Amino acid sequence: MRMWIAGAGYGAGRVLEAEEVQIPALDHGITVGDGVFETVKAVGGRPFALTRHLRRLARSAEGIGLPAPDLERIADGVRQVLEANPAIDPARVRITVTAGVGPLGSDRGPGEPTCMVAVAEFARPAPMVDVVLVPWTRNENGALSGLKTTSYAENVVALAYARERGAGEAIFANTAGNLCEGTGSNVFVVVDGRLITPPLAAGPLAGITRELVLEWCGGEEADLPVARLGEVEEAFLASTGRDVQPIRAIDGRELPQAPGPVTRKAMEVFAERGASDMDP
Repeated sequence: MRMWIAGAGYGAGRVLEAEEVQIPALDHGITVGDGVFETVKAVGGRPFALTRHLRRLARSAEGIGLPAPDLERIADGVRQVLEANPAIDPARVRITVTAGVGPLGSDRGPGEPTCMVAVAEFARPAPMVDVVLVPWTRNENGALSGLKTTSYAENVVALAYARERGAGEAIFANTAGNLCEGTGSNVFVVVDGRLITPPLAAGPLAGITRELVLEWCGGEEADLPVARLGEVEEAFLASTGRDVQPIRAIDGRELPQAPGPVTRKAMEVFAERGASDMDP
C-alpha cells in the first residue's frame, strides 16, 4: 500500500510506501489524539462525495482550533493515492490531519500540522446488522460534539461491548436520554410511520450519508427517547462504509420489518442517486 503524507520533513506532500512513512513520536495526534479525519469511499478510482467530506474536515479542524487545512492540496493527495493503488477497489480512503509535533501534554506546539492520506480495501457490509444500546452516553454539550476527531477510544470501547454481545454496531443515547448515534454511523428509525433521525443538537456527527439520505429520501430530524426504542418498526444505519444498512434487531428485539418498506426505498434511492453522481 502507498500513502500520501505532508508535514514536517515531507514538504508539499509525497506518495510513499506505507513502511516508509515515519510519524514523529511526539506528534500530537499520537500523544493526545489531537486531530481530525475523514473516511471516503472510492469506487473505480473515484472518491464519493469528496467535496462534502473535505468541507466537514475543515469544519472539524476549525472546531478544535487547528489551522484551516489546504483542501485543494488534500484533494490532490487523494487523487495521487488512488492512482498509486489501482488494485484496491472499492477503496477506503482515510484522510487524517493532526496538530503536528507538540509537547507531552495538552498544549500545542508551534509546528506544522501533519496530513496523511492512506488507502485500504473497503469490506462490503453485511445485508443487515444487529445493534445494542451501550450503558455510556454521548455528551451533546461537549467541546467535541458533532466533530469528527481522532479521539476515538470511546467508540473502540463501545464497539467492543457490542461485539461481545453478538452485535455489529453500538448505539449511544445522549445525556438527555435521547437517541444519538452509533460508533461510526448515524441512526434512522421508523416510528408511527415517520422516518426519524436525531437532530444535530442531540450530539450526533453530521454524517455525509445522513445528509444525503435526508436530501434524497426525506425524513425528519426529531428527538426520540431511547425508552421508545421498543416502538421502532424498522430502522437502518447510514455511513460511508454501510451506505444504508437495515437493522435487524435492537438489544435482541427483532424488528417487525427488517428491512421494511421505508428502509428498502431509502436503499434503492441512495444506490441509484449515488451511482449517478460521484460528488453530489
